[in-house]
Amino acid sequence: MAPALLKRSILVVDDSAVQRQHAVTLCRALGISAVHEAADGLEALAAIEALDVMPGLLIVDLEMPRMDGIELIEELHRRGVHVPIALVSSREHPLIESVQALGHSVVAGLRKPLTHENLVTALSAGSSFLATIPSRSRLLRLPITVAMLRQAIAERAIVPHFQPKVDTQSCALQGVEALARWSHPTLGMVPPDEFIPIAESTGLIHALTLSIMEQAFAQCADWNEQGLVLSVAINLSPRLLVHPEIVMQICELQRRYRLRAEQVILEVTESSVVDATGSAPGVLARLRLKGFGLSIDDYGTGFSSLQQLTRIPFTELKIDRAFVCGAHRRKSIRTILESAVELAHRLQLATVAEGVDAVDDWRLLQSFGCTQGQGWLIAPAMTGPELQAWAATCQERLAPLQALAHPSSP
Repeated sequence: MAPALLKRSILVVDDSAVQRQHAVTLCRALGISAVHEAADGLEALAAIEALDVMPGLLIVDLEMPRMDGIELIEELHRRGVHVPIALVSSREHPLIESVQALGHSVVAGLRKPLTHENLVTALSAGSSFLATIPSRSRLLRLPITVAMLRQAIAERAIVPHFQPKVDTQSCALQGVEALARWSHPTLGMVPPDEFIPIAESTGLIHALTLSIMEQAFAQCADWNEQGLVLSVAINLSPRLLVHPEIVMQICELQRRYRLRAEQVILEVTESSVVDATGSAPGVLARLRLKGFGLSIDDYGTGFSSLQQLTRIPFTELKIDRAFVCGAHRRKSIRTILESAVELAHRLQLATVAEGVDAVDDWRLLQSFGCTQGQGWLIAPAMTGPELQAWAATCQERLAPLQALAHPSSP
């Protein structure tokens, strides 16, 4: 097939219908109306053959059945089809970078979940899209200043959105994770990975965390009054664990909004508590003494996870998406996932798997006995009122997933 002229359309190649639809939505939000879809490499080749003109960009998942992303890239090269390719994967950066180094028109290597910002990066790398990126997206590349961030915190322009955490067996909604979201009047949605590092490096993370925590607690108090009793998980930056006063500040907020301490789960990464001589272990022990849940976040991504589980009174182990997304396709990942769940059971810890995007991964979590799951397969993060409306119908929405755990007799 002779390569045609590049046109401003996109072909999204991903075996996950949820991830594929997410990518399509992001593309259309950028004003790209011609978005085509394929579930794997073979479907992608057939779609390219059928199209009158070549897509301007291919968004290609790395791991797919029948023909994976690498095979597709090499087959396109063999056929002489030269089209910009943005590779997306939940796998580690070194692997993505090694595939990107193959060349063959790969213009970007992106970690999942795909975001507005990294999609803009990929589109910018494909020259045929440079003129089509809206001005709002270009503005996202402007630096976020400390003054802008300080004002946003003071004005409570940064608000919590809530991602559901559901029981893997019953699919009952049991809790939420509060995630910071900033919608700027000019820049639009500012990704957390842009403003969180600034907050941490400038000392604003303390004020930002307390602001998100207070708003989340207020929302939970409102849900409690309406009979929707959920746990709420809040991320604690390592920078906060050097301040012993954070314990009383969290307790004061918990009492002000009349939440039970066990309703609150504080998530910390293992890097937060690596230094045994620092104040972090003592701060976390005091928080646990007050009745708060403690979750070790991103379990498995560092070098000292097992040691931390013996030193800190954790109540929950949160398994990183790198060991969840695609586990049904890769034996090595599946083995690590099963081992993590088994270890948690032996230590009498609850388990939460993040990044659940595929039904087959969900089935694995159920068979392994993982306690809870969260991810795009269940629902994205949403505002408080949206979460309450979603909760009213979630059992019906999630019934097909529940059926996997309790199959009907033949």
